[in-house]
Amino acid sequence: MLTPLYVEIAKLKRSLALALAGLAPGLIAVFAFFSALRMDEARPWEMWMMQGAGIWAFFMLPMSVTALTALVAHMEHGPKSWDHLRALPVPRWRLYAAKAVCVLGLVAIMSVLVPTLTWAALETAAAIKPVVRPTGVIDWTGVAVVLGRMYLAALLLTAIQLWVALRFASFVPALSVGIGGTFFAVVATSAKQGVFLPWQMPVNMLATETWRWQTALALGCGVGLLVLILMLISLSRREVR
Repeated sequence: MLTPLYVEIAKLKRSLALALAGLAPGLIAVFAFFSALRMDEARPWEMWMMQGAGIWAFFMLPMSVTALTALVAHMEHGPKSWDHLRALPVPRWRLYAAKAVCVLGLVAIMSVLVPTLTWAALETAAAIKPVVRPTGVIDWTGVAVVLGRMYLAALLLTAIQLWVALRFASFVPALSVGIGGTFFAVVATSAKQGVFLPWQMPVNMLATETWRWQTALALGCGVGLLVLILMLISLSRREVR
């Protein structure tokens, strides 16, 4: 398992995946930076951090996963190298598992960068305009718990996106699923049934109703792991078209 994983990491270093991992959280930080400069009074750190987490879960996380999975899959689809890889004396499921681990690892890195870059952006804004320096202290433990839940709740949408991206050689199906899922998540934000929509599960981690975030977390994480296993079994048994 380590050899396929090492190969996938080496491929990522030569791709735009690492740039994407920094770009998505960076855009949230840029938004926070200019929002702070526009204000005339300070806001609490907690408000800023939850705002960043909300933007991440609501839009940037689903779209980042869509782009990331399409990019990772296209590394093999583009040069048509699947036939070569599947002919190697390595269990096929390990090839797909390595890609899944890399995708999940990059999403985890982005989840860490969201509060980190937001903090850096607000400190920079405060250095330029001291009156907007956030008040209070940052509850890093609380922030980590919320973003950790978002990461786990996003396992289902990540598994679906990766499965579609690896299954079809064209990037159109993966992008269509990601854009469509994000669209319905946005328009159904206030709907109770939205807790069952994979693309809306991460943002439900900010819900005030306990049942809502617990349900989304259980479905996103539990069913997500199941879908990942089914993906490995299915892709290992059939050709990519």
